[in-house]
Amino acid sequence: MSIHTPDWVKHAVFYQIFPDRFARSSQLHPVFSSAALEPWDAPPTFHGYKGGDLWGVVDQLDYLQNLGVTAIYFTPVFQSASNHRYHTHDYYQVDPLLGGNEALEKLLTSAHSRGIRILLDGVFNHSSRGFFFFNDILENGSRSPWVDWFRIHDWPLSAYDDEKPANYASWWGLRALPQFNHDNPAVREYLMQIGEYWIKRGVDGWRLDVPNEIKADGFWQEFRDRVKAVNPEAYIVGEIWEDARHWLDGTQFDGVMNYLFTAPTIAFAAGDRVDLPLVENRSYRPYPALDAVGYAAKIQELLDLYPWEIHLTQLNLLDSHDTARLISIAQGDRDSVKLATLLLLTFPGAPSIYYGDEVGLPGGSDPDCRRGFPTPDQWDRDALAYHRELIALRHSHPALRTGDYRILAAVGHCYVFSRTLGQDSLLVAVNAGLDPAEVTLTADTLPTNPVDRHLWGAGEFHITEGQLTLRLPGRSGLVLG
Repeated sequence: MSIHTPDWVKHAVFYQIFPDRFARSSQLHPVFSSAALEPWDAPPTFHGYKGGDLWGVVDQLDYLQNLGVTAIYFTPVFQSASNHRYHTHDYYQVDPLLGGNEALEKLLTSAHSRGIRILLDGVFNHSSRGFFFFNDILENGSRSPWVDWFRIHDWPLSAYDDEKPANYASWWGLRALPQFNHDNPAVREYLMQIGEYWIKRGVDGWRLDVPNEIKADGFWQEFRDRVKAVNPEAYIVGEIWEDARHWLDGTQFDGVMNYLFTAPTIAFAAGDRVDLPLVENRSYRPYPALDAVGYAAKIQELLDLYPWEIHLTQLNLLDSHDTARLISIAQGDRDSVKLATLLLLTFPGAPSIYYGDEVGLPGGSDPDCRRGFPTPDQWDRDALAYHRELIALRHSHPALRTGDYRILAAVGHCYVFSRTLGQDSLLVAVNAGLDPAEVTLTADTLPTNPVDRHLWGAGEFHITEGQLTLRLPGRSGLVLG
């Protein structure tokens, strides 16, 4: 079967926002603006709120547009009793602390007027103890009309006392997150209608939380059919950390959060600088260190895994709300982030910048990776500059978005590849080693289009008798076009 994915995603640059931590406005209702909030600059805690809201995001759209962002992925925004909002109370109400439905409507209008798309987080595997249907069961026990909406094992339920059996299924055994019974047609229809509802309201797609946990036959095929019937160009991306071929057959997701790109890219760019306690026993493996040959093998393996149409709509990232930030993983080494960002913004698929990475925001494991966005006096201006430059380069060259990807050389710690679309060719070289490196590419290796103009980065190049010789300083990258 032929696979169709949304064309706009192939040209998008995403920015991931954790709403409680990006921007706080002055427009909230006085009842909520007077709430007891953590200081913005204080280390984040598991349960405290810092008061970021969607009105604040509206205020920052000019900043995001100037950065080159064309799409925003929000972690959950619906009413919840948690700062991360993966404990959903009401799928039809934006959390009042975020400004409610009115703030989302304003955000959609303002973002769309700038050509910026909006992606919401769909948490459809589980809800929360405060979700009306589950709360009714807690109040009324076996007499509740919603008993079959969840997987109840026995009575009584114990939603809060860890010394008693919970007697219901929950995500990873966390009592706060009761799992839906997806075999119940009413539950299934309820979740399908949520998917449709927000697309009808103008949302441009869904990022799906732990979709592999939903085992009901045909669930995600139906979800795709229902959402695409409302908007054929809606983007559906799943949180799958490993080989995702099962979900990327053209009948379910348009892409996944591409941790199979993340892990080797960090292992190559940061190498033995990786702070192992921050990445060990996680769902991805950005270690052990890779040289260029090892990185080339991992990237080729990834490119061989999925159809090209799928690669063009993968959501590529270096870190997220579920991982430590790359600058902290690399123990403060700024060149590691710079080289990885170059690889990110020249790879097929939609690059995603985690809020604050572009200004050097550090952060260890959750919740530290969810700090408040820093004030301008704390920004790493060099990081902001190269993010803007590389995003602009991607926007100005179609080959970086939909052109073919060909590995040209992998020698020592020097990795070279080309991106070509029609008459547009670019050559990207990365030297992840400490020492200067020299690589010579023969005429039969090079793209048929000339690559004889410096576009970005550090290094020298010489063309003699059809051969291209690159000389790169240690820990540097170069783009030719």
